[in-house]
Amino acid sequence: MAGMVDRDEAPDEAAGLAERIAELATAREVTVAVAESLTSGQVASRLGAAPDASSWFVGGVVAYAAHVKFKVLDVDPGPVVTARCAAQMAAGVGRLTGADLAVALTGVGGPGPDEGHPAGTTFLAACRDGDCHIIEERFDGDPAEVVEQATITALKLLLQTLEQGE
Repeated sequence: MAGMVDRDEAPDEAAGLAERIAELATAREVTVAVAESLTSGQVASRLGAAPDASSWFVGGVVAYAAHVKFKVLDVDPGPVVTARCAAQMAAGVGRLTGADLAVALTGVGGPGPDEGHPAGTTFLAACRDGDCHIIEERFDGDPAEVVEQATITALKLLLQTLEQGE
């Protein structure tokens, strides 16, 4: 299937991305935070395992339930599988943690649709200095494969945002 991530290769790719993020965040003295729904902490786990994480990774929020997104991250009540929600999650975790850069993702892991979106629909946002870059992806596979692909895509978005900064 298109867009599939080989589970045997994915951990190495994710670790490599996290290491590169660590290098850039450390060199540029940028702090990073995450807000996760669909991935349930997988992005934070990868970042926390990266080199010198204590100097640049400030933490994150796993806001799986909609009411947690609303209450903790100041997401406007309503549908949560949206670009707006991803951007508000990123902005919210940035405010909450004081991070320079925040990435967030929300979506439908599957196996069935949710909020009118097919399984695999994912919205990701990276926010820095009030500017948010939002992307929408559609991943194929079972829920575990969707989560892995979304995790890697979030790390790539974070890395891209760091590369473009300063």
